[in-house]
Amino acid sequence: MELDQIETFLAVATYGGFHRAAKALHVSQPAVSARIHLLEEALGAKLFVRAKTHVMLSPAGKALRPHAENLLRAVFLARQAVHEHQPAADSGILSISAGLSISTYLLPDILKKYHSAHPKVMVSVRSGNSLQVLKMVLDGEVDLGLARSLHHPEVETESLRDDPLLLVGHPGHPDARKRKVKLEEVESWPLIFYDRGSSDWTLTNGLFRRAGLLPNVVLEVEGIEACKRMVLRQLGLAFLPQLAVTRELKSGKLRAIQVADAEPLHRSLDVIRSRHRPLNFNARRFLDLLRATTAPQQN
Repeated sequence: MELDQIETFLAVATYGGFHRAAKALHVSQPAVSARIHLLEEALGAKLFVRAKTHVMLSPAGKALRPHAENLLRAVFLARQAVHEHQPAADSGILSISAGLSISTYLLPDILKKYHSAHPKVMVSVRSGNSLQVLKMVLDGEVDLGLARSLHHPEVETESLRDDPLLLVGHPGHPDARKRKVKLEEVESWPLIFYDRGSSDWTLTNGLFRRAGLLPNVVLEVEGIEACKRMVLRQLGLAFLPQLAVTRELKSGKLRAIQVADAEPLHRSLDVIRSRHRPLNFNARRFLDLLRATTAPQQN
């Protein structure tokens, strides 16, 4: 068995086809077929069975998969151990995918610190929704992905911090004068929703639906920033990510209101990485900075 055969086997198993695996590995489809054929010959067993639209693991393939994953993990750890002792040239490329709000509110400050420490590293940031962030990581297009509450069997997910949705309003808005209210009272307030169908929209709607309430939505907009600007213009109140309103809450431009009889709308800010590819030196340094920057502050 060769390492490239094991990598190819896991790629085919993950993507459900030889063509998609070839694209992910950046090799030709005949090369993928040849590697799988050689691996099957070496093991004396068929590893895949064909369906109409995709291929599936055979019983032998299912038995091999956890061992193949452990093998690649061991190789990754071995490479990482060696790389830790190599003098690293402070240059190269770091590629990141991130949710739009994370790109807007979190990354600028972190990338400023990273660029100051490693000015020769070229950083590429691609934004998208959670599924797009995940796909870019799975396809090997980026080193790391940043999203909220994102889990998938082919990626390692590390939660960096909590990023709850907070009910916020302008201090001058009459409904924002209270610090603590009940959800039934909020139901009648003018509310601004954003990104219909998104996880934030679903969480906010679910909060009222579970209580048998119908929120008074006076405005729907696209995007968190647009929603925040509407709240700042006193057009209504909104449930917005803590990350997006931290500065406004500190400066007093917005006020957070506690909903006393409803469960907090918790979400985690996560960083994801492929289980099958080791992080390069630049990505590991950026991950260390992420951890240090997003760690909860100790009182």
